[in-house]
Amino acid sequence: MDDKTPSSANDGRAPGSVGLFRLFGVPVRFHFTFWLLVVWLIFLGAEGKQSPVGTAVYVFGLFASVLLHEVGHALVARRFGIQTTEIVMLPLGGLSKLARQLTPSEEFWVALAGPMVNFVLGAALLGWTFASGGTVELSHWRAATDANLAGRLAVTNLILAFFNLLPAFPMDGGRVMRSLLAAKRPIEDATRITARIGMVVAAAMALYGLLNSNFVLIFFAFIVYVGATQEVMATSAQALMKGATVVEAMITDFRTLQHGDSIRDAADLLLATSQQDFPVLSGGETIGLLNRTNLLKAMAAEGPDAYVAGVMDRAFARLSPDMMLSDAALLMGQSGDCALVFEREKLVGLLTGENLSEFLVLRKIRQARGSGPGPDAGNE
Repeated sequence: MDDKTPSSANDGRAPGSVGLFRLFGVPVRFHFTFWLLVVWLIFLGAEGKQSPVGTAVYVFGLFASVLLHEVGHALVARRFGIQTTEIVMLPLGGLSKLARQLTPSEEFWVALAGPMVNFVLGAALLGWTFASGGTVELSHWRAATDANLAGRLAVTNLILAFFNLLPAFPMDGGRVMRSLLAAKRPIEDATRITARIGMVVAAAMALYGLLNSNFVLIFFAFIVYVGATQEVMATSAQALMKGATVVEAMITDFRTLQHGDSIRDAADLLLATSQQDFPVLSGGETIGLLNRTNLLKAMAAEGPDAYVAGVMDRAFARLSPDMMLSDAALLMGQSGDCALVFEREKLVGLLTGENLSEFLVLRKIRQARGSGPGPDAGNE
């Protein structure tokens, strides 16, 4: 699986992820739920005939298969000049977060690369199994041993490949399907059609799972349904932002803090206004950004007399008023929920996730009423 939406943490880290190493220059992190899968697999191996070393090799092989799947996405994306900001390992696979939206032709090849890696790995492991006199049988899954380890990893890779090629979001097959449809029709229509196909796939999986008491399949069906819904929402948002610039959505009536203000001063301002993100100035220069979360953490950890300069974020996102809103939304996804807007080094506005959502709602209403998006639809 891959995801074109960058992570939302301030340092680019996906929420809930821990650990870090780099592969081909790409940060690789682990969601905490990934380790639950590892523990479960080790527990299953301990109950069977497989040795502890064999269990460890199988778990590592499964991890390597999923990771190489995501590396396939990242390397093909790099060929198109697209940076992969991070890879997050999850229990059901991985997520490759890309720095920008893909064109239909780029999406086709990037999405296809992951399953192709698993097909190659599966074929190589099958060849190794048969060349060494082994076999691949369904009974091997009920009686895991060190002898049938390579065969089981081969089948695992083939299952990963076929599962990811299902024509449904968030799997790669859904993105391949959309890219093919987008060659002949608008991306919004292609996404909507692919999402409907995915919902049919999810319904079929859920029904089969219910009839056979297969709760794992029901869970997969739920993931497919949610993925289809989220993809339609994300594509609709991109369509609504088309042609809009930051100046149309930014907040122009806002309050600021001085670097010598205390956390108490910031808390008073938080209560007195509806604003949750405050630019921090030193004289006339903007030197930081203090958001509600950091304010509350500082209040609890350091007390109301601490200075905002000690807890503000100095690595805030900077936008220009004429920047395309879709590009600004991607940048905000990498750096946080608020960005500051500058015109010739002068602070002229704020763009937050909340007022961006309000702008999109207003734009959708205007389009539905046939009056067009109109200028400055989201200013406050």
